[in-house]
Amino acid sequence: MSLVTTGVDGLPELASLEDVARLVAASEGEPVYLRFSAGPDADRDAQDCDEESGCPLPGLSVSPLTPEPWWEHSVECWVARQLRRLVDFDSPADDRFPWVLTGRVVARGPDCEPLLVDVQPLGRIGLGVIVSSLASV
Repeated sequence: MSLVTTGVDGLPELASLEDVARLVAASEGEPVYLRFSAGPDADRDAQDCDEESGCPLPGLSVSPLTPEPWWEHSVECWVARQLRRLVDFDSPADDRFPWVLTGRVVARGPDCEPLLVDVQPLGRIGLGVIVSSLASV
């Protein structure tokens, strides 16, 4: 895995789609998730809210990076689909970025997404991974 330490939250940067897929595959059955935010330090004291209702959520909203058992294709393909679905390039540039984490699911959000507590950050996804994921699916 080609990890490079980044200054943001001290997270290792996952430099390729293959690096992210290897991290997911090496999780040994522990689900791995994707989050797009200002990072673990910013999220530590934050509380997600449902945008439409304003209801506070009991955990951080995430997307699964671990493929479902029915998935017949590569882990890279699953990861690329999740990245492409999550990252909105139409939004203005800000301090948010995609990062990989584990944690305990406590509920589901309004779009049936997992909501996590006891979060453990694993790495930051580099911009090159996002660009390659757009081309790979």
